[in-house]
Amino acid sequence: MFKNFTGFHLVESLHQSNFDKFFHPSKVVIKTYEAFFVAFVTLLLWNLPSSAFGIDGLNIVQQRIIAIFAFATLMWIFEIVPSWATSVAIIGGLLLFTSDSGIKWICDEERVGTLLSYKSIMATFADPVIMLFIGGFILAIAATKTGLDALLAKVLLKPFGKKSNNVLLGFLLITGLFSMFVSNTATAAMMLTFLTPVFRQLPPEGKGRISLALSIPVAANLGGMGTPIGTPPNTIAMKYLNDPEGLNLDIGFGEWMLFMVPLVAILLFASWLLLKWIFPFTQKTIELNIEGEMKKDKKTYIVIVTFIVTVLLWLLDSVTGINSYTVALIPFVVFSLCGIIDRRDLEEINWSVIWMVAGGFALGYALNASGLAELSVKNIPFAQFPPILILLLSGLVCYGLSNFISNSATAALLMPILTVVCAAMGDKLDAIGGTSTVLIGVAIAASSAMVLPISTPPNALAYATNLVEQKDMSKIGLMVGVLSITLGYVVLFVLGSIHFI
Repeated sequence: MFKNFTGFHLVESLHQSNFDKFFHPSKVVIKTYEAFFVAFVTLLLWNLPSSAFGIDGLNIVQQRIIAIFAFATLMWIFEIVPSWATSVAIIGGLLLFTSDSGIKWICDEERVGTLLSYKSIMATFADPVIMLFIGGFILAIAATKTGLDALLAKVLLKPFGKKSNNVLLGFLLITGLFSMFVSNTATAAMMLTFLTPVFRQLPPEGKGRISLALSIPVAANLGGMGTPIGTPPNTIAMKYLNDPEGLNLDIGFGEWMLFMVPLVAILLFASWLLLKWIFPFTQKTIELNIEGEMKKDKKTYIVIVTFIVTVLLWLLDSVTGINSYTVALIPFVVFSLCGIIDRRDLEEINWSVIWMVAGGFALGYALNASGLAELSVKNIPFAQFPPILILLLSGLVCYGLSNFISNSATAALLMPILTVVCAAMGDKLDAIGGTSTVLIGVAIAASSAMVLPISTPPNALAYATNLVEQKDMSKIGLMVGVLSITLGYVVLFVLGSIHFI
């Protein structure tokens, strides 16, 4: 999808950087040792006697799922291969070794225990949440093809005038708004491109350029929290919160935005205060000149109307009865029939993210359908754990991991485990606002991780401008991240206490 975006050259450079990270000759030796370590741990867990796990009633299928889960965890942490490739391996491993369509002499149900349904494993790629992702990608592609994104940037930034601090606030708010509905990476690339002529106006010895460059990743990371489609961790949280066979909390698109958008707005304003304080402008005025025009034809107006209708239906899902997953397919249908998107556009959908998320869903399905989750609840006294310990550990672990590996991978890894833990703790979680505090808190923690250039793609893009040093990014990233997690958990606790979510 990125070829359609202003700033595609930045994203292309990021992809090349990622390719070098995985396949550069200097990295091959290290990755080889890491791969051997992952293989050793996986095979060890696979072949240990079941009694070694200390879980009464553990069968061979469940033990294999533990081994595959460990494989996924280590592969995502070490990033030996791209995250989506690990997810594909998860799905393939579950199908071959734990399903009713697995290798015949390995998957003898009488010997290894109840097998998983191969149809259900494959169905994780067509989960309703996946449709939500696709709908978001389609909206973004259509908005870019028609030039609607550039027009919105021009119109929305105009009220902020020419004062440098106001322009900084404008870029923070508009980037945050865009990243609620468009990929954070694409939003950051587009907004950094719009900033290129601005950077030339500012004196190189001043800190204003640093402030503007850092505003984009900060706003993109925070803005993604505002909607369920803003960033993958949100969508993954929605999956487990609303699962009819699981927590079944029925949190809608509009309900999510009702408490998240105000939180994002406060965090963006706080980030503005921090940025202009730490990296003040020496030049007090800036001339904005954003290039790009909206196409004035029938297709553009169809996109505008469809975009408005889709967002309204998302916000009013409790009134209309149409859930957000079904709504997400409306723009897909309209744009396909009207010729606004074509075969080439479908090829530009970020399928790697979809595969990444599907692998996490497959793991979650395996944990539940195999009975491993229920068995763990019986054998591990989760109900005796202090709720505040679960809350702090889940947030800190997610924040720590997300600073070093994909936040999507972190969420995919933690959500199924925490769903089991929360179910086992029952009413005890009411003391901290309920299950939603834990799972949505993990999504907030994932989006708050922005300390390093490798923490998120928007961070990497901003760092690639050569205007930002790692120490500057770490300083503002840590301050904003801690503020985001703290304020986010306070909001969730209050809303959970009054049973709003």
